[in-house]
Amino acid sequence: MNLEAIQSALRDAGHDGWLFYDHHHRDPIGERILGLDPKAHITRRWYYFIPATGEPRKLMHRIEQGRLDSLPGSKGLYSSWQELATGLKAMLGGSKRIAMQYSPDNAIMYVSMVDAGTVEFLRNIGKQIVSSADLVSQFEAVLTEKQIISHSVAQMAIDEILEEAWKEIARRLRPANGKPGKVTEFDMVQWLSEGMRRANLVWENGPNVSVNANCSDSHYEPTADNTADIKEGDFLLIDIWGRVDDADSIFYDITWTGVVGREPTEREQHVFETVCNARDAAISTVEQAFAEGRPICGFEADDASRAVIRAAGFADYFTHRTGHNIAHEIHGPGAHLDNLETHDIRQILPNTCFSVEPGIYLPEFGVRSEIDMLTAPGKAWVTGKIQRELVRI
Repeated sequence: MNLEAIQSALRDAGHDGWLFYDHHHRDPIGERILGLDPKAHITRRWYYFIPATGEPRKLMHRIEQGRLDSLPGSKGLYSSWQELATGLKAMLGGSKRIAMQYSPDNAIMYVSMVDAGTVEFLRNIGKQIVSSADLVSQFEAVLTEKQIISHSVAQMAIDEILEEAWKEIARRLRPANGKPGKVTEFDMVQWLSEGMRRANLVWENGPNVSVNANCSDSHYEPTADNTADIKEGDFLLIDIWGRVDDADSIFYDITWTGVVGREPTEREQHVFETVCNARDAAISTVEQAFAEGRPICGFEADDASRAVIRAAGFADYFTHRTGHNIAHEIHGPGAHLDNLETHDIRQILPNTCFSVEPGIYLPEFGVRSEIDMLTAPGKAWVTGKIQRELVRI
């Protein structure tokens, strides 16, 4: 935990303090920011208050009073619920505007970790509870130089694996002996997975290889028992993600599409171009904001992308947010590019990473084009290859 940086951020935001609260590990965000053991035996409520200035304060149950000993600050103890209430009032003192892992109306549910009853109690003793969402982004989503390098390592490996995957499909469908070949979605999931293992990458679930109508299920996962053949004439989507096998690495996450043994139809080409234009609109919106030094929220990039798809008449077929924050978790704790599933008012911060992945999912096929972006003060950029044409296999 970087106490000085947290207190500086609290003063910049105009908050009197940040109250962390946990019970049975209900707040993994707080655990990570404070550097606590996620496997510690926690059976009683604890509270840790970082004021904008001054010494932090703890409130612990007497039978678990050592759980926050790794953190600086004075310690108060309680056993009864009456002592707990009195202790909280004393701990928070004259502080009024207090940040917590809370989101008004659960609008940004990714940070909504505090239960309603705790918020009600604090309001009843005169506290104004505000969302810690932007603070969480600052201390959870902002990347180190080492993490940014790890993204580049994963990017180079996955780009190479994906490029070879298209060729592998062709080799399996058209073997040298001239006889018709066979390959399934799941066969290619296994092939891609083996390639990532050889590259020392790890990942969550997936990857996703899907054909035709399966492409329209954006979280489709073929298995050994539920897989389709990849055949001549098919439309094909591959979504692949991974990170270096290191405790501090971050993900690289991309999606490409192609056709097998033919040219795309006019409708496929039109949908693909629309998705690419929507992707590029979001990219340009973020690039321009950072070049101008202008703050930009996640929903703004989603709006730019979604407007392109809406204008083309496919609004009903774009059923998810435009992108997600990327960190050590594939769906990270920072701002998402979203004004559909949530109205994400969190700012896209410098030194963060996120995907841009609009999609159109028709009944017969679906197209998604996914790239990743990194930001820095004054600039934002795409980190890997950008698909400009449907792949021909």
